[in-house]
Amino acid sequence: MNKTLLLSWIAAIFATLGSLYFSEVMHFIPCTLCWYQRIFMYPLAIILGIAVYRNDTEIYKYVLPLSIIGLLISGYHTLLQKLPALTQFEMCTTGVPCSKDYINWLGFITIPMLAFAAFSIITVCMVIIARNGEKATHFNNKKSN
Repeated sequence: MNKTLLLSWIAAIFATLGSLYFSEVMHFIPCTLCWYQRIFMYPLAIILGIAVYRNDTEIYKYVLPLSIIGLLISGYHTLLQKLPALTQFEMCTTGVPCSKDYINWLGFITIPMLAFAAFSIITVCMVIIARNGEKATHFNNKKSN
């Protein structure tokens, strides 16, 4: 079993269950950017789970686009909450404002920052898997020559 693949799946599972906990148990209403982050995270929990079961290290080709887009959205969302000057560019015009902090653990950890951390872990894991696959392919090509 590939431990890097397993770590990425665990990150996706924790992020998915965490977001469901915040909305369904704590009754925090997700803002527009939170919904976009969910759109990119929830499928990763399923896709990576299947990849772990099959030990499919080629999955990075499908996971990286989702994790990078999610990383960018959660990064923007984190900056929006932490830099007051960015509120003039806020996307959320109806419902809950994207700059609202439901949680602020230790004075800086917010929900979008947690999503950013999960997307970062998944992205780094996929890059490691991709590089290891390239090294193995290169090694096998040299060996056959």
